[in-house]
Amino acid sequence: MADKILCVDDDPNILEGYKRQLRKEFELATAVGPEQGLRMVTEEGPFAVVVSDLQMPGMSGVEFLAQVRAHEPDTVRMLLTGNAELQAAIDAINQGQIFRFLTKPCTAEVLGGSLKAALAQHHLITAERELLEQTLSGSIRVLCEVLALVNPEAFGRSSRITQYVESIAAHLEVSELWSIKTAAMLSQIGCVILPESVLKKVYRGEALTGEESQLFNQHPFVAYDLIAKIPRMKLVAKIIKFQDKYYDGYGVPGDTQQGTTIPMEARILKVALDFDALESAGKSKAEAFGEMKHRKGWYDPAVIDAMQAAFAQETKCVIKTAVVADLVEDMILAEDIQSSQHVLLASKGQQVTQSMIMRLQSFGRASGVREPFKVLIPMKLEDTSAGITAQAVSQPAQMLKAS
Repeated sequence: MADKILCVDDDPNILEGYKRQLRKEFELATAVGPEQGLRMVTEEGPFAVVVSDLQMPGMSGVEFLAQVRAHEPDTVRMLLTGNAELQAAIDAINQGQIFRFLTKPCTAEVLGGSLKAALAQHHLITAERELLEQTLSGSIRVLCEVLALVNPEAFGRSSRITQYVESIAAHLEVSELWSIKTAAMLSQIGCVILPESVLKKVYRGEALTGEESQLFNQHPFVAYDLIAKIPRMKLVAKIIKFQDKYYDGYGVPGDTQQGTTIPMEARILKVALDFDALESAGKSKAEAFGEMKHRKGWYDPAVIDAMQAAFAQETKCVIKTAVVADLVEDMILAEDIQSSQHVLLASKGQQVTQSMIMRLQSFGRASGVREPFKVLIPMKLEDTSAGITAQAVSQPAQMLKAS
């Protein structure tokens, strides 16, 4: 599909002129005025390029393009004006981060050439971002798999909450889906500083001493300091830093942030973490939700509602009894897997990976693995699990998605 371009002007005749001049070369949409332009950006976007007139009633082109940038930061923005004064150009560049500033009348050749340059700039921006995110995602996935082998309790938890935050974020239509999934995957990385005894108490829902609580409260800051140094990871680091922040402003970090000033992604992560902690302590989903609903000031109500909506979308799936030889990637563990000496090898809720299978096979050869155990089979894998003892159950459809 061709890259879409949106032209916005309060004069319909000018927009008709753009269509006549440019429609053979470009996929062009038009909007009469900034309000219709913003609706189209929201409902029909993303657009590769948005071209706006400067002088429009109700909202200037600079203000309009600044809002476009806030909604779609990858969109390349251009400004057309019949008034070429210096201050207008300065405002356009500073507030809207404009790629090109053109004056009217603008010939079809000049405008067409500028649009080609803008499309090339858009391709550069998106290609660089996609490459970096894919590279980072692969590296992070490998890191988390290795850490899960070393500490299955902490990073088994990461696997579970990543599925939760993905479902909540989808219901809330969060734009930074990559950032929040990555933050969930790395949310427990600061726990490497904690003694195993403290981690076990946390993940079993047991009370911590004052000293243990102080130690545990440091793990988001440890993770923040590590992750913030990586390019394009500042938002991920900030989400992790605020993962234990209450909606009313209490909790850590002990700053003035509260309510909607806390990043939305961090509010989602807080709900997912606390829900998982309650489940790990033995509560049912209904009991966990009931307790969270009564925690006044702890959570963003919209996030709680979104998580309930995610769980309401139930689908039939299969929980099966399996052995190590039955495991395939993307299955989900329905219970812990232990060695014959009761060493935890993989945690309930973890997604099965190739490295996990290899580790379990190695333990099986060396000292034995306690078998059988239960696994959750996503629908797409049912054909690969023939012969495993099955039991039908209901699970939230969103929670079956691979992270």
